Amino acid sequence: MTQVSLEVLIAGIRAGLLASFPTDTVPALATLPEKAELIFAAKQRTQDKPLILMGAIAEDLWPYVTGSEQEYKIWQGVVSQHWPGALTLVLPASDRVPAVMNPTDPSTIGIRVPDSAIAQTILTQTGPLATTSANFSGQPALLTMAEITQQFPTVLTLATDETASIGIPSTVAKWTNGNWQILRQGKVNIIRQDNRM
Repeated sequence: MTQVSLEVLIAGIRAGLLASFPTDTVPALATLPEKAELIFAAKQRTQDKPLILMGAIAEDLWPYVTGSEQEYKIWQGVVSQHWPGALTLVLPASDRVPAVMNPTDPSTIGIRVPDSAIAQTILTQTGPLATTSANFSGQPALLTMAEITQQFPTVLTLATDETASIGIPSTVAKWTNGNWQILRQGKVNIIRQDNRM
């Protein structure tokens, strides 16, 4: 499919289609959370690799996680330092998260607010989306809309010259036993002693 305007892309996502747009890390492949199987199919991705729930602001994402009052305070402290930005937090999932987002372990969900005006504009109008990098599973992330259009001809891609993507995936930190376990180190560093219970 040819590249489309922002309005057409947003309408397509709302209608349940698969789309791609720039973020602050690598371009996202995105769809409504309940349509997440479209991403697994397009990427030829195994079910044991969960997707990330991306939102425009932290408040959009908190209903999708669950924890104690003390845990929320710790999580919000980290978020206030690093969001919007290249940090994905893997937290206990609430019952609002469709199991198809993380078929192998639906008890957790990765959440992130990107530091990208285009991504935030889209997410403000669609609500939180199931996302991942735009590439076939196991291949390097594609960095331009032109590459994505070529590899995924049926995906709605945003017609833009935006090149803010830095090509480095987000840091992924999982909340485990009262502390952070770094699953993937990206640009953002979490200082461990600030986040202990």
